[in-house]
Amino acid sequence: MRVLNQRAVLDRLRRLGAATRPQIAKDTGLSKPTVGQALVDLERHGLVRPIGRTTSGPGRSAVVYEPNPAAGYVLGVDIGRERIRAAVADLGGSVVARVDERNRSRSASALVRTVTELASHTVADAGMALTDVVVKVIGSPGVIDQRSRVVRHAPNLPGWESAGVLDGLESSLGPVVIVENDANLAALGEHVYGAAQDARVFVCVTVGTGVGMGIVVDGVLFRGAHGAAGEVGFLPFGKATSDVQRGQLEDAAAAESVVALAHERGLPAPSARQVFAAARSGDAQALEVVRIEAERLAFLVASVAAVIDPELVVLGGGVGSNVDLLLAPMEASLRTMTPLAPRIAAGSLGDGAVLSGALAMGLRAARELVFEVTL
Repeated sequence: MRVLNQRAVLDRLRRLGAATRPQIAKDTGLSKPTVGQALVDLERHGLVRPIGRTTSGPGRSAVVYEPNPAAGYVLGVDIGRERIRAAVADLGGSVVARVDERNRSRSASALVRTVTELASHTVADAGMALTDVVVKVIGSPGVIDQRSRVVRHAPNLPGWESAGVLDGLESSLGPVVIVENDANLAALGEHVYGAAQDARVFVCVTVGTGVGMGIVVDGVLFRGAHGAAGEVGFLPFGKATSDVQRGQLEDAAAAESVVALAHERGLPAPSARQVFAAARSGDAQALEVVRIEAERLAFLVASVAAVIDPELVVLGGGVGSNVDLLLAPMEASLRTMTPLAPRIAAGSLGDGAVLSGALAMGLRAARELVFEVTL
Protein backbone atom coordinates (compact mmCIF):
# COMPACT_ATOMS: atom_id res chain seq x y z
CA MET A 1 0.00 0.00 0.00
CA ARG A 2 2.85 2.37 0.81
CA VAL A 3 4.33 1.96 -2.69
CA LEU A 4 0.89 2.49 -4.24
CA ASN A 5 0.54 5.75 -2.33
CA GLN A 6 3.98 6.86 -3.44
CA ARG A 7 3.09 6.08 -7.05
CA ALA A 8 -0.19 7.98 -6.78
CA VAL A 9 1.58 11.06 -5.42
CA LEU A 10 4.35 10.95 -8.01
CA ASP A 11 1.89 10.37 -10.86
CA ARG A 12 -0.13 13.37 -9.73
CA LEU A 13 2.96 15.61 -9.72
CA ARG A 14 4.00 14.39 -13.16
CA ARG A 15 0.55 14.80 -14.62
CA LEU A 16 -0.52 18.15 -13.17
CA GLY A 17 2.73 19.78 -12.08
CA ALA A 18 4.15 21.12 -8.83
CA ALA A 19 1.86 21.16 -5.80
CA THR A 20 1.64 21.32 -2.03
CA ARG A 21 0.68 18.46 0.25
CA PRO A 22 -2.94 19.70 0.65
CA GLN A 23 -3.30 20.08 -3.13
CA ILE A 24 -2.00 16.57 -3.72
CA ALA A 25 -4.31 15.16 -1.05
CA LYS A 26 -7.30 16.85 -2.69
CA ASP A 27 -6.38 15.62 -6.18
CA THR A 28 -5.58 12.02 -5.20
CA GLY A 29 -8.15 11.42 -2.48
CA LEU A 30 -5.40 10.39 -0.07
CA SER A 31 -5.23 11.78 3.45
CA LYS A 32 -2.77 14.57 4.19
CA PRO A 33 -0.68 12.37 6.54
CA THR A 34 -0.49 9.67 3.85
CA VAL A 35 0.60 12.22 1.25
CA GLY A 36 3.10 13.67 3.70
CA GLN A 37 4.70 10.27 4.34
CA ALA A 38 4.79 9.52 0.60
CA LEU A 39 6.53 12.84 -0.07
CA VAL A 40 9.11 12.11 2.63
CA ASP A 41 9.84 8.72 1.07
CA LEU A 42 9.97 10.09 -2.48
CA GLU A 43 12.24 12.96 -1.48
CA ARG A 44 14.57 10.63 0.42
CA HIS A 45 14.96 8.52 -2.74
CA GLY A 46 15.54 11.55 -4.94
CA LEU A 47 12.31 11.27 -6.93
CA VAL A 48 10.75 14.57 -5.80
CA ARG A 49 12.20 17.81 -4.52
CA PRO A 50 10.90 20.90 -2.72
CA ILE A 51 11.07 24.04 -4.84
CA GLY A 52 9.74 26.67 -2.45
CA ARG A 53 6.75 27.60 -0.35
CA THR A 54 3.38 29.14 -1.07
CA THR A 55 3.44 32.89 -0.54
CA SER A 56 -0.22 33.87 -0.61
CA GLY A 57 -3.47 32.85 0.99
CA PRO A 58 -4.54 32.48 4.61
CA GLY A 59 -2.73 30.31 7.11
CA ARG A 60 0.80 29.00 7.15
CA SER A 61 2.75 28.67 3.93
CA ALA A 62 3.13 25.16 2.53
CA VAL A 63 6.07 23.46 0.84
CA VAL A 64 5.69 23.06 -2.94
CA TYR A 65 7.03 19.81 -4.46
CA GLU A 66 7.81 18.76 -8.02
CA PRO A 67 9.23 15.60 -9.62
CA ASN A 68 13.01 15.71 -9.52
CA PRO A 69 14.11 15.99 -13.18
CA ALA A 70 17.63 14.88 -12.24
CA ALA A 71 16.38 11.50 -10.99
CA GLY A 72 17.31 10.03 -14.36
CA TYR A 73 18.16 10.76 -17.98
CA VAL A 74 17.17 9.33 -21.35
CA LEU A 75 18.98 9.22 -24.68
CA GLY A 76 17.27 9.40 -28.05
CA VAL A 77 18.97 8.64 -31.37
CA ASP A 78 17.58 9.08 -34.89
CA ILE A 79 19.46 7.03 -37.50
CA GLY A 80 18.90 8.23 -41.06
CA ARG A 81 20.74 7.50 -44.26
CA GLU A 82 22.06 11.06 -44.46
CA ARG A 83 22.24 12.18 -40.83
CA ILE A 84 22.33 10.83 -37.28
CA ARG A 85 20.85 12.92 -34.48
CA ALA A 86 21.08 12.34 -30.74
CA ALA A 87 19.77 14.11 -27.66
CA VAL A 88 19.74 13.64 -23.89
CA ALA A 89 16.81 14.75 -21.74
CA ASP A 90 16.19 14.72 -18.01
CA LEU A 91 13.06 13.12 -16.55
CA GLY A 92 11.29 16.45 -16.80
CA GLY A 93 11.69 16.29 -20.57
CA SER A 94 14.19 19.14 -20.83
CA VAL A 95 16.86 18.49 -23.45
CA VAL A 96 20.29 18.98 -21.89
CA ALA A 97 22.47 18.03 -24.88
CA ARG A 98 21.96 17.58 -28.61
CA VAL A 99 24.22 16.48 -31.49
CA ASP A 100 23.54 16.29 -35.24
CA GLU A 101 26.13 14.76 -37.59
CA ARG A 102 26.34 13.46 -41.13
CA ASN A 103 26.07 9.68 -41.46
CA ARG A 104 29.22 8.54 -43.25
CA SER A 105 28.91 4.87 -42.27
CA ARG A 106 28.71 2.39 -45.13
CA SER A 107 28.42 -0.86 -43.20
CA ALA A 108 26.41 -2.13 -40.26
CA SER A 109 29.44 -2.49 -37.99
CA ALA A 110 30.59 1.03 -38.83
CA LEU A 111 27.11 2.39 -38.13
CA VAL A 112 26.94 0.67 -34.74
CA ARG A 113 30.30 2.26 -33.88
CA THR A 114 29.13 5.65 -35.13
CA VAL A 115 25.92 5.50 -33.10
CA THR A 116 27.84 4.46 -29.98
CA GLU A 117 30.41 7.23 -30.40
CA LEU A 118 27.75 9.85 -31.06
CA ALA A 119 25.76 8.68 -28.03
CA SER A 120 28.88 8.86 -25.85
CA HIS A 121 29.71 12.35 -27.10
CA THR A 122 26.16 13.54 -26.49
CA VAL A 123 25.97 12.30 -22.91
CA ALA A 124 29.48 13.67 -22.30
CA ASP A 125 28.24 17.08 -23.45
CA ALA A 126 25.57 16.73 -20.76
CA GLY A 127 28.27 16.03 -18.17
CA MET A 128 27.63 12.33 -17.70
CA ALA A 129 28.44 8.87 -19.04
CA LEU A 130 26.30 6.30 -20.86
CA THR A 131 25.99 4.38 -17.59
CA ASP A 132 24.09 7.37 -16.14
CA VAL A 133 21.38 7.10 -18.81
CA VAL A 134 18.39 5.04 -17.71
CA VAL A 135 16.89 4.30 -21.14
CA LYS A 136 18.24 4.68 -24.68
CA VAL A 137 15.78 4.73 -27.59
CA ILE A 138 17.08 4.28 -31.14
CA GLY A 139 14.95 5.24 -34.13
CA SER A 140 15.77 3.13 -37.19
CA PRO A 141 14.30 2.57 -40.64
CA GLY A 142 12.77 -0.85 -41.19
CA VAL A 143 10.72 -3.37 -39.26
CA ILE A 144 12.22 -4.23 -35.89
CA ASP A 145 11.79 -7.98 -35.44
CA GLN A 146 12.40 -8.50 -31.74
CA ARG A 147 11.69 -12.23 -31.96
CA SER A 148 14.42 -12.87 -34.53
CA ARG A 149 16.59 -10.01 -33.24
CA VAL A 150 17.03 -8.43 -36.68
CA VAL A 151 15.94 -5.33 -38.58
CA ARG A 152 14.02 -6.11 -41.77
CA HIS A 153 13.25 -3.99 -44.83
CA ALA A 154 15.88 -1.30 -44.31
CA PRO A 155 17.59 -1.17 -47.73
CA ASN A 156 18.69 2.44 -47.32
CA LEU A 157 21.19 1.47 -44.59
CA PRO A 158 23.84 -0.91 -46.01
CA GLY A 159 24.09 -4.14 -44.03
CA TRP A 160 21.56 -3.00 -41.44
CA GLU A 161 19.47 -6.14 -41.92
CA SER A 162 22.39 -8.36 -40.90
CA ALA A 163 22.17 -10.61 -37.87
CA GLY A 164 23.73 -9.13 -34.75
CA VAL A 165 22.89 -5.46 -35.34
CA LEU A 166 20.41 -5.17 -32.46
CA ASP A 167 22.64 -7.17 -30.16
CA GLY A 168 25.59 -4.98 -31.17
CA LEU A 169 23.70 -1.82 -30.27
CA GLU A 170 22.65 -3.20 -26.90
CA SER A 171 26.15 -4.46 -26.14
CA SER A 172 27.73 -1.12 -27.05
CA LEU A 173 25.20 1.16 -25.39
CA GLY A 174 24.42 -0.90 -22.29
CA PRO A 175 21.01 -1.37 -20.67
CA VAL A 176 18.23 -0.39 -21.34
CA VAL A 177 18.09 -0.08 -25.17
CA ILE A 178 14.86 0.15 -27.17
CA VAL A 179 15.07 0.07 -30.97
CA GLU A 180 11.92 1.37 -32.68
CA ASN A 181 10.84 2.10 -36.24
CA ASP A 182 11.57 5.73 -37.09
CA ALA A 183 8.12 6.46 -38.56
CA ASN A 184 6.52 5.14 -35.37
CA LEU A 185 8.69 7.48 -33.33
CA ALA A 186 7.85 10.42 -35.60
CA ALA A 187 4.16 9.69 -34.97
CA LEU A 188 4.73 9.49 -31.22
CA GLY A 189 6.68 12.75 -31.30
CA GLU A 190 3.89 14.56 -33.15
CA HIS A 191 1.35 13.11 -30.71
CA VAL A 192 3.21 14.16 -27.56
CA TYR A 193 4.75 17.45 -28.68
CA GLY A 194 3.49 18.36 -32.14
CA ALA A 195 0.64 18.60 -34.61
CA ALA A 196 -1.37 15.60 -33.35
CA GLN A 197 -1.63 16.35 -29.64
CA ASP A 198 -5.43 16.46 -29.77
CA ALA A 199 -5.93 13.57 -32.20
CA ARG A 200 -7.31 10.25 -30.97
CA VAL A 201 -6.70 8.23 -34.15
CA PHE A 202 -4.11 9.54 -36.58
CA VAL A 203 -1.26 8.53 -38.84
CA CYS A 204 2.06 10.23 -39.47
CA VAL A 205 3.32 9.69 -43.02
CA THR A 206 7.02 10.36 -43.53
CA VAL A 207 8.26 10.79 -47.09
CA GLY A 208 11.95 11.33 -47.70
CA THR A 209 14.67 8.81 -48.45
CA GLY A 210 11.92 6.23 -47.94
CA VAL A 211 8.18 6.18 -47.31
CA GLY A 212 6.83 5.10 -43.93
CA MET A 213 3.93 5.64 -41.58
CA GLY A 214 3.28 5.49 -37.86
CA ILE A 215 -0.20 4.75 -36.51
CA VAL A 216 -1.44 6.02 -33.14
CA VAL A 217 -4.75 4.93 -31.62
CA ASP A 218 -5.78 6.39 -28.26
CA GLY A 219 -2.23 7.47 -27.54
CA VAL A 220 -0.73 4.04 -28.26
CA LEU A 221 1.39 3.02 -31.26
CA PHE A 222 -0.17 0.28 -33.36
CA ARG A 223 2.56 -2.00 -34.73
CA GLY A 224 0.58 -4.94 -36.12
CA ALA A 225 1.25 -8.66 -35.68
CA HIS A 226 4.85 -8.53 -36.93
CA GLY A 227 5.79 -4.88 -36.35
CA ALA A 228 5.11 -4.00 -39.99
CA ALA A 229 1.95 -1.91 -39.60
CA GLY A 230 2.48 1.35 -41.46
CA GLU A 231 4.93 -0.02 -44.04
CA VAL A 232 2.98 1.81 -46.74
CA GLY A 233 5.97 1.91 -49.07
CA PHE A 234 4.96 -1.66 -49.97
CA LEU A 235 1.53 -0.65 -51.25
CA PRO A 236 1.18 -1.83 -54.87
CA PHE A 237 1.44 1.02 -57.32
CA GLY A 238 0.91 -0.18 -60.85
CA LYS A 239 4.33 -1.37 -61.90
CA ALA A 240 6.99 -3.75 -60.67
CA THR A 241 9.68 -2.07 -58.63
CA SER A 242 13.37 -2.38 -59.41
CA ASP A 243 13.94 -3.40 -55.78
CA VAL A 244 11.25 -5.38 -53.98
CA GLN A 245 12.76 -4.36 -50.64
CA ARG A 246 11.81 -0.75 -51.38
CA GLY A 247 8.25 -1.50 -52.43
CA GLN A 248 6.29 -0.09 -55.35
CA LEU A 249 4.90 3.03 -53.69
CA GLU A 250 8.23 3.88 -52.07
CA ASP A 251 9.89 3.48 -55.46
CA ALA A 252 7.31 5.88 -56.92
CA ALA A 253 7.08 8.53 -54.19
CA ALA A 254 10.35 8.79 -52.25
CA ALA A 255 12.87 11.59 -52.81
CA GLU A 256 14.76 9.78 -55.56
CA SER A 257 11.55 9.53 -57.57
CA VAL A 258 10.96 13.27 -57.26
CA VAL A 259 14.43 13.90 -58.67
CA ALA A 260 13.87 11.34 -61.45
CA LEU A 261 10.59 12.99 -62.44
CA ALA A 262 12.37 16.34 -62.61
CA HIS A 263 15.13 14.94 -64.81
CA GLU A 264 12.55 13.41 -67.16
CA ARG A 265 11.22 16.93 -67.69
CA GLY A 266 14.59 18.50 -68.31
CA LEU A 267 14.94 20.02 -64.85
CA PRO A 268 18.52 19.36 -63.67
CA ALA A 269 17.77 19.45 -59.94
CA PRO A 270 20.17 17.26 -57.91
CA SER A 271 17.81 16.90 -54.94
CA ALA A 272 14.12 16.86 -54.08
CA ARG A 273 14.68 19.97 -51.98
CA GLN A 274 15.76 21.88 -55.07
CA VAL A 275 12.78 20.61 -57.04
CA PHE A 276 10.43 22.04 -54.43
CA ALA A 277 12.44 25.27 -54.31
CA ALA A 278 12.04 25.60 -58.08
CA ALA A 279 8.31 24.99 -57.73
CA ARG A 280 8.06 27.78 -55.19
CA SER A 281 9.76 30.04 -57.72
CA GLY A 282 7.06 29.20 -60.25
CA ASP A 283 8.96 26.80 -62.51
CA ALA A 284 6.32 25.05 -64.62
CA GLN A 285 8.17 21.73 -64.85
CA ALA A 286 8.82 21.65 -61.12
CA LEU A 287 5.16 22.39 -60.43
CA GLU A 288 4.21 19.46 -62.66
CA VAL A 289 6.54 17.21 -60.66
CA VAL A 290 4.88 18.41 -57.46
CA ARG A 291 1.45 17.65 -58.94
CA ILE A 292 2.48 14.09 -59.82
CA GLU A 293 4.03 13.54 -56.38
CA ALA A 294 0.88 14.91 -54.73
CA GLU A 295 -1.25 12.50 -56.77
CA ARG A 296 0.85 9.56 -55.60
CA LEU A 297 0.65 10.67 -51.98
CA ALA A 298 -3.11 11.12 -52.38
CA PHE A 299 -3.30 7.45 -53.39
CA LEU A 300 -1.45 6.59 -50.18
CA VAL A 301 -3.85 8.67 -48.07
CA ALA A 302 -6.90 7.20 -49.81
CA SER A 303 -5.64 3.68 -49.10
CA VAL A 304 -4.97 4.48 -45.45
CA ALA A 305 -8.32 6.24 -45.01
CA ALA A 306 -10.19 3.16 -46.24
CA VAL A 307 -8.41 0.82 -43.82
CA ILE A 308 -7.71 2.88 -40.70
CA ASP A 309 -10.16 5.82 -40.90
CA PRO A 310 -7.82 8.33 -39.20
CA GLU A 311 -9.12 11.72 -38.21
CA LEU A 312 -5.78 13.28 -39.13
CA VAL A 313 -2.90 12.56 -41.50
CA VAL A 314 0.33 14.31 -40.50
CA LEU A 315 2.87 14.70 -43.30
CA GLY A 316 6.58 14.85 -42.55
CA GLY A 317 9.99 13.98 -43.93
CA GLY A 318 12.13 15.84 -46.42
CA VAL A 319 9.49 15.49 -49.16
CA GLY A 320 6.31 15.26 -47.11
CA SER A 321 7.04 18.43 -45.16
CA ASN A 322 6.40 20.54 -48.29
CA VAL A 323 2.72 20.69 -47.44
CA ASP A 324 2.42 24.27 -48.70
CA LEU A 325 2.92 22.91 -52.22
CA LEU A 326 1.49 19.42 -51.86
CA LEU A 327 -1.75 19.97 -49.95
CA ALA A 328 -3.95 21.56 -52.64
CA PRO A 329 -3.13 19.05 -55.41
CA MET A 330 -3.36 16.18 -52.90
CA GLU A 331 -6.85 17.24 -51.85
CA ALA A 332 -7.88 17.70 -55.48
CA SER A 333 -6.70 14.18 -56.32
CA LEU A 334 -8.35 12.72 -53.23
CA ARG A 335 -11.72 14.10 -54.31
CA THR A 336 -11.48 11.99 -57.47
CA MET A 337 -10.46 8.84 -55.57
CA THR A 338 -12.57 8.53 -52.44
CA PRO A 339 -15.31 10.13 -50.34
CA LEU A 340 -13.16 9.40 -47.29
CA ALA A 341 -11.08 12.48 -46.70
CA PRO A 342 -9.21 12.85 -43.40
CA ARG A 343 -7.70 16.18 -42.50
CA ILE A 344 -4.12 16.55 -43.74
CA ALA A 345 -1.64 18.74 -41.88
CA ALA A 346 2.07 19.40 -41.81
CA GLY A 347 4.04 17.99 -38.93
CA SER A 348 5.20 20.71 -36.57
CA LEU A 349 8.46 19.09 -35.43
CA GLY A 350 10.29 19.06 -38.77
CA ASP A 351 13.41 16.92 -38.88
CA GLY A 352 13.26 16.60 -35.10
CA ALA A 353 10.12 14.44 -35.09
CA VAL A 354 11.86 11.07 -34.77
CA LEU A 355 14.20 12.33 -32.05
CA SER A 356 11.29 13.88 -30.15
CA GLY A 357 9.44 10.58 -30.32
CA ALA A 358 12.52 8.69 -29.13
CA LEU A 359 12.78 10.96 -26.10
CA ALA A 360 9.04 10.66 -25.41
CA MET A 361 9.23 6.87 -25.50
CA GLY A 362 12.35 6.91 -23.36
CA LEU A 363 10.75 9.17 -20.78
CA ARG A 364 7.72 6.91 -20.42
CA ALA A 365 9.94 3.89 -19.83
CA ALA A 366 12.51 5.67 -17.65
CA ARG A 367 9.98 7.22 -15.29
CA GLU A 368 8.52 3.80 -14.59
CA LEU A 369 11.91 2.12 -14.34
CA VAL A 370 13.36 4.74 -12.00
CA PHE A 371 10.38 4.35 -9.67
CA GLU A 372 10.63 0.55 -9.65
CA VAL A 373 14.39 0.44 -9.14
CA THR A 374 14.49 3.19 -6.55
CA LEU A 375 11.58 2.04 -4.45
